[in-house]
Amino acid sequence: MSDGSQTALYYVAEVTSGTTPTDPALSTLRITGVTLGLMKDALQSEEIRSDRQIADFRLGSNRIEGTVSFEMSYDSFDDMLVAALMSSGWAIGVPGVGTDQIKAESTRQAFTMVRYHADQVSGDKPYHIMRGVEIDTMTLTITANAMVTGGFTFYGKSMEYAADLTGLGTPTFPAVTTTEPMDSFTGTLAEGGSNVACVTELTLNISNGLEPFFCIGSADMSDVSVGRSNLTGTLTAKFSNSTLLEKFKDETESSLDLDLIDSAGNSQVHSIPRLVYTGGQADVSGEGTITQALPFQALLDATEATNYEIETTDV
Repeated sequence: MSDGSQTALYYVAEVTSGTTPTDPALSTLRITGVTLGLMKDALQSEEIRSDRQIADFRLGSNRIEGTVSFEMSYDSFDDMLVAALMSSGWAIGVPGVGTDQIKAESTRQAFTMVRYHADQVSGDKPYHIMRGVEIDTMTLTITANAMVTGGFTFYGKSMEYAADLTGLGTPTFPAVTTTEPMDSFTGTLAEGGSNVACVTELTLNISNGLEPFFCIGSADMSDVSVGRSNLTGTLTAKFSNSTLLEKFKDETESSLDLDLIDSAGNSQVHSIPRLVYTGGQADVSGEGTITQALPFQALLDATEATNYEIETTDV
């Protein structure tokens, strides 16, 4: 029996999608859960028989699919944030000295990812090596009086079960970050440049529109096609006036700036420079506090040349 408390997830960026670099430096991805693994479609024969039986059943081509959940912490997910935004990389000292920035762009990045079950012996093949893995979606959930949580959803090309990592050469394991998880009550949230309401929850979901691509004669997924950068979310706030609801009614464009700050003072700012609300309702379900939920769609901002940007500042 294997326990989740002894599971580790490692990764290394690939230069060529599907090919692990020799002697990789396998960084540890800090996680709260993982479902990433091999998936196959079910292919059931449609043959009709007089005995009513199913004549045959096959499994389709190999693909890697699943989600990694996490608690956001400073400097721990920089590589994954770049990949999720398909950014060309961190712009150092932008927009000012001491601050680094990434924007949603069009640069794809694939990884080799390794699940390791430390309580299994080598004969159990405790290393699950996945190649050509890319991020399809990233979600962030910021709820009042809670840790900031999130998840990455991946697609990948192939899976190998191994007794050890000698097939990768001589891997090294860089030190794991030790920054504390960020919470929802240390920091600020500005809507349209100001604090307009008591926000109780903010969810963000950026999707890259990845779709698996298969070829005849190949047992593994051949490639992944990419779609548009699509950032959506929902802002939920206490209902004290109709300011936000009127923005939905009048199709008034707005913006969001979420500044997450950890206990050491490190800052991570998530900015949506241009958005429109696609709904707005202050529903009453009982005699308690009324909240209003406003789903939104991010749009390209001409000045920032993106729909989403993240800036980090350390102390």
